[in-house]
Amino acid sequence: MTPEFITAFFVDAIQTAILLAMPMLLAGLIVGLLVSMFQAATQINEMTLVFIPKMLAVGLALLIFFPWMLQLMIDFTQNVFSNIPVFAR
Repeated sequence: MTPEFITAFFVDAIQTAILLAMPMLLAGLIVGLLVSMFQAATQINEMTLVFIPKMLAVGLALLIFFPWMLQLMIDFTQNVFSNIPVFAR
């Protein structure tokens, strides 16, 4: 295994991890921003008002994007398992 191969493998692994986390993080970011704008407009400063909608948005994003995320994980795992002979050299 060359250093270039190891670097490419870890870049692919990190890219996969980022793609898996992205839908939930974006949902939490968007809902948090909208609730913060609502709180700024109404001057309601309640911390639990942000937490519950974010939790629901992240859960909903997980339900919606789960088939895509599962396929992404399966593809990555199949790629790793199919390249085990290359890794062993």
